[in-house]
Amino acid sequence: MAEASRSANDSMPAKLTMSASDWLLLVLLSMLWGGAFFSAEIALREIPPLTLALARVGIAAAILVVYVRALGLRLPPFGALWGPLALMAILNNVAPFTLIFWSQTHITGGLASILNATTPLFTIIVAHFATSDDRITSARLVGLFAGFAGVLTVIGVDALRELGVHVAAQFASLLAALCYAGAGVYGRRLRGHPPAVLSAGMLLISTLIMLPLAAYVDRPWMLPMPSGAAMAATFALAAGSTAAAYLIYFRILARAGATNILLVTFLIPVSAILLGVVFLGETLEPRHLLGMGVIAIGLAAIDGRSQRWLRRLFGAASSRA
Repeated sequence: MAEASRSANDSMPAKLTMSASDWLLLVLLSMLWGGAFFSAEIALREIPPLTLALARVGIAAAILVVYVRALGLRLPPFGALWGPLALMAILNNVAPFTLIFWSQTHITGGLASILNATTPLFTIIVAHFATSDDRITSARLVGLFAGFAGVLTVIGVDALRELGVHVAAQFASLLAALCYAGAGVYGRRLRGHPPAVLSAGMLLISTLIMLPLAAYVDRPWMLPMPSGAAMAATFALAAGSTAAAYLIYFRILARAGATNILLVTFLIPVSAILLGVVFLGETLEPRHLLGMGVIAIGLAAIDGRSQRWLRRLFGAASSRA
């Protein structure tokens, strides 16, 4: 009986949790992706959405191919891995980048980031039905809605005044969030491969898909030369918010699962606010502190640490009694 019990337990999937190093990587990822909305707003003043998406994935792919070679690694030969990478390219790059960049030509970055923060809500639903170790729990639901409420508090409810004005653009942002959710869940199938190889392969395929689309729709060779500011914003978007970010993304995804990694969308507004305070001299308002506190409570509930701490606390109290 004991042997059977141990065998059953061994066959059960381990619950995915976040270690301290995973949380540090998640914060770093939020900083890299937090700058993406700002960089995109600058670049989109002069560069059309499809061309910007092409530049983002193309430059990032070139950087990561060089990085892969520098590590002494090689891209996988054409075969089984390229099919999943192509699906990841569509779900994680081509569709969401195009949808978000287009939506940002109609709505503000603040509203776009609020709509982007629905990604964990979509993810927890997709992961519940598609995986056996990333399931919906009451604590996770409470934590998700607390995190979303914190995002609203940090950004400010004034951004919601735009709701209903550009419905198609808002729907595009929500559809992008759903794509990210699907990519996060599906991407766990690629565990066991180096993050640099996965990132480079995915971005190479994204570039091949985006190239004819941007050429047909935008005719970028007909556009005026962008300013230095627009080109700098595009490079920051590609090098930091894409190449470096995906190295971290695949590393956390393999260790902590889709629901945990996409909590980064709750941290992105926090990172954007703190970066503005440090580098732009912006003011940290009381609502920012309140929102950050609510987000922290939500993340603790989702991670499960608060429940474990309370169980230990009450267990110790009952044993003393």
